[in-house]
Amino acid sequence: MAKLQITDTILRDAHQSQAATRMRIEDMLPALDILDKIGYWSLECWGGATFDSCMRFLNEDPWERLRTLKKHLPNTKLQMLFRGQNILGYKHYADDVVKEFCKKSIENGIDVVRIFDALNDPRNLESAVKFVKEYGGICETAISYTTSPVHNEDYFVKLAVELEKMGADVICIKDMANLLLPYDAYSLVKKLKENVSVPIHLHTHNTAGTGDMTNLMAAQAGVDIVDCALSPMANGTANPSTESLVATLKGTDRDTGLDLAQLAKAAEHFRKIADKMKSDGTLDPKVLNVDPNALLYQVPGGMLSNLLSQLKQQNAEDKYYEVLAEVPRVREDFGFPPLVTPTSQIVGTQAVLNVLMGRYKMISKESKGMLRGEYGKLPGKVNEEVRRLAIGDEEPITVRPADLIDPELEKYRQESEGLAKSEEDVLSYALFPQVAKKFLELRNANSAQDGVRTINVVDLS
Repeated sequence: MAKLQITDTILRDAHQSQAATRMRIEDMLPALDILDKIGYWSLECWGGATFDSCMRFLNEDPWERLRTLKKHLPNTKLQMLFRGQNILGYKHYADDVVKEFCKKSIENGIDVVRIFDALNDPRNLESAVKFVKEYGGICETAISYTTSPVHNEDYFVKLAVELEKMGADVICIKDMANLLLPYDAYSLVKKLKENVSVPIHLHTHNTAGTGDMTNLMAAQAGVDIVDCALSPMANGTANPSTESLVATLKGTDRDTGLDLAQLAKAAEHFRKIADKMKSDGTLDPKVLNVDPNALLYQVPGGMLSNLLSQLKQQNAEDKYYEVLAEVPRVREDFGFPPLVTPTSQIVGTQAVLNVLMGRYKMISKESKGMLRGEYGKLPGKVNEEVRRLAIGDEEPITVRPADLIDPELEKYRQESEGLAKSEEDVLSYALFPQVAKKFLELRNANSAQDGVRTINVVDLS
């Protein structure tokens, strides 16, 4: 078997899963030269929640971050996470916005685009796949892994075959809640290798404590690439440790070829960053613990912290385990959607409402949208009584949801006129109008002040 390739998530999913995506570009810069020489298959460094967090919490331009990363990582493929028709937001966008976002992401430095849909509805991946390939990116389509009466090995293999036909260059098993157990991983990877010809990439976490074993069994089955994180931000709700897997496979037929001394050097830098985040409260040590309950409730790490935060706001932290027990019931009523952004937030919020207000006494706008079919086809049978409570006698949507959205890029251009200085700014505004407006106003004001200061200096001389 060929050597196992590694994608390191230290610049994106690791700190998203442990520290709410609060790592700044200056925290990354000192280690980039080392990371670039290690020989990873790719570095996941953009997309997911980084885009929103950059503007909302860090006062950073996400596009500028990407360009900076590209400049300092010339020898390594840069990878992003892309939510299909949702792009990086929480609703479906028109195809013209998806097209422009794919174009600009690749132009600004992204090489690999991992595209997933929370419901595994292939129709929600079509546009992103087409445009990533059109602009020369590596298209990695993802299967959102979950377990339920409708999700079995045959379901995932059939989906993978469909994604390969659609144009996938790589297929990812995206196990966001660490539900893929080691022997199941072995079997699924074997089946996928027999049925599709493109490389298979495994993404798992260590929430339930089985991630290292899952990666190892997948490696034995012939998986081509796995996601890991450098040890200072690995494990717990994040991904398994890079160094541990590299050491485990050393000298075997799956030897990664990566140098443990170089990895240790990079880890030394990120240990300081992790310590700083622990001391300022950004990184809660609770997320480093293993919680096998994740296997019962199927709740990804980010969703757990979100539920806790919602309950704290309502002074109802004592209801935490009641809410966790309600999550699988809501999920069944909604036709067993995998729990990943945005479906995890929708199901989680509805579970909170059910526990605090009584079952379906109050139904969120997003729950109504999901039951109406606005997010795509739900995988299993929906509880029709619950659907009726949510949308009355309205007929659910059966077409590709994006077919019902008129082109909207021009509208966003007009709305952001005066604020946006580039097409990238227009896209930031399209995805997060309120957050981007605030960020762009502040950036433009600072830029104007800098301009005045520069003129004064020139005049004085």
